Amino acid sequence: MNNRETEVADLPPGKPPRRVSIPRKIRRQFDQPAAITIRRFVWRQFQIALGSLVAAFGFALFQIPFKLAAGGVTGLGIIVNHFTNFPVGLTFLVLNIPLVVLGFFRLGRWRFLVSTLLSVLCLSFGIDFFNFYLPVINTKWPITEDLLLASIYAGVLFGVGMGIIYRAGGTSIPARILHERTGFPMSQSYLFTDGAIIILAGLVFSWEVALLATLTLVLSGILSDFVLEGVSRVRTATIVTNKPEDVRLAIIYRLRRGVSLWPIEGGYSKRARTMVFCTVLRSRVADLKYTIATVDPDAFIVIGIAQQVVGGYYGQRLPSSAITSDPNNTHSENSATSARST
Repeated sequence: MNNRETEVADLPPGKPPRRVSIPRKIRRQFDQPAAITIRRFVWRQFQIALGSLVAAFGFALFQIPFKLAAGGVTGLGIIVNHFTNFPVGLTFLVLNIPLVVLGFFRLGRWRFLVSTLLSVLCLSFGIDFFNFYLPVINTKWPITEDLLLASIYAGVLFGVGMGIIYRAGGTSIPARILHERTGFPMSQSYLFTDGAIIILAGLVFSWEVALLATLTLVLSGILSDFVLEGVSRVRTATIVTNKPEDVRLAIIYRLRRGVSLWPIEGGYSKRARTMVFCTVLRSRVADLKYTIATVDPDAFIVIGIAQQVVGGYYGQRLPSSAITSDPNNTHSENSATSARST
């Protein structure tokens, strides 16, 4: 094959791989100058290092002093440190060595290895560095002695740091390996790997500490998702209507938004209808529902959440000059009059 590259498609275990040929015209679109490739690589590694240091700061400031072993290898490091006084960061590094080796063969080889090693080294170094200097600073300027506050802010800082790492393409090695080997969803994999450490922390320290560590874990997950996906400001609207032209023109006129239309058939009634799809800001959902109810009170509306919208004309409001009133088009004139009366 001179003009094609063959890739092996992922299939469930036990089934033979299916090969997919990637045409050269597709592959050439992703060929980039070396400078751009290097710049993207450096920016990705910088994000991973930054996220690791932020997570290490929150971990050393709030979790280590209060023994909040909130799952993962970091939580296991706190438990090991309790019995051996071995530095938590160094313990984290040692415990990650077999996981990195296993992940190298299971999760992506060299690309996985570079990013993961950077994250592990920065987090390990950061934990021991901050854990050495922060107690001295806390002695002079204490932040809090409240266990609940510590668990909350531990989750916030660690979650922000991990969110930056995930945004750059990082992941949790134990959960990923468990997911690859057993097929469990990632959320359940995290539950098993982190839950076991929290139960162990409850047996070693106290169940109150374990409960607060669970709170830290939950907050960490929420904040990491927030950093990874951002604030959802966009809503999607799916409208099933018998008056697609009225709905289309009303949305364009009142909200200055474009729409897409699909002919559909009712599963029960077998009647031909039209599905209208559009995206709006969260603050305009009420306006959208009022607009649709004005022109078609019987329309069926579903409002969904979109984390991100990319491409198309989203973010570009239709100018007023794009809206015209054609006196020769009775349908458009009637629709505009109806919408204007609102």
